[in-house]
Amino acid sequence: MVVVLGAMTTFSASSHASTNTPACGVAGAPPHYRHVVWIVLENVGYQVVGSTQAPFLNGVARACGLATNDHAVAHPSLPNYLALVAGSTLGVRDDNEPSQHHLRAPSLFTQLRGNWRAYAESMPTSCDTVTSGTYAARHNPAVYFTNLRASCARRDVAMPAHLTLSAAFTFIAPNVCDDMHSCSIATGDAWLARVVPAIEASPEYRAHTLALFITMDESDSSASNQVPTYVIAPSVPRGRRVATYFTHYSLLATTEQLLGVTRLAHARGATTFIAGFHL
Repeated sequence: MVVVLGAMTTFSASSHASTNTPACGVAGAPPHYRHVVWIVLENVGYQVVGSTQAPFLNGVARACGLATNDHAVAHPSLPNYLALVAGSTLGVRDDNEPSQHHLRAPSLFTQLRGNWRAYAESMPTSCDTVTSGTYAARHNPAVYFTNLRASCARRDVAMPAHLTLSAAFTFIAPNVCDDMHSCSIATGDAWLARVVPAIEASPEYRAHTLALFITMDESDSSASNQVPTYVIAPSVPRGRRVATYFTHYSLLATTEQLLGVTRLAHARGATTFIAGFHL
């Protein structure tokens, strides 16, 4: 079921957001998306939708798209991150460090043959396999794959002040404060209010070739593990809400289809976001 709602044209001055809502609904027909960006937040789940602490995300939902029946596939964090990029939890059931999980499996990263980038906020060194400070290795899935070691050192880097989004796929992991794991919803919302407008101002988004997805790894407050997924792209109708049943495998399948690569593992049978969100 698809429900289309209206959207406000501006954020309130107190929202810490940019003065304009995200630029959705500005492309009549779906363009050819050649760049996909994910931002993965932590743990809060669907209760963030409509929260008074999340004025920016509430504005995104009014201006762009929101999947209202999306679900994580496991607990705790790490299996969900692996499911997102590999189409499977790969048998992992914990949050242990990369030193405890030497994974050599196909993933979205290997599918794209080096045409990817990962930004991990507060990561001390590139492709860092050790959790420290506010950096959590378990939120940075590329560092778990031993078959990515050569490219990981170049492509999995600390999040810079200015993002480069020219890769086919860009994975963004905020630190454990800005992803809402260890700090408030308001903290994460304010971080998004700074980062998302920068993504929308990129040459790729302005050329109508970039689609952005904001999701959460899991829900600590929902028995069904329901998470919100926000869909921001020029062709997404403003205020679009889609109640189709989705999982993390749906996001992988959507990204693979948009970028023209074969679906992996459980993504093969997953429903994509493409039809519902006019991608």
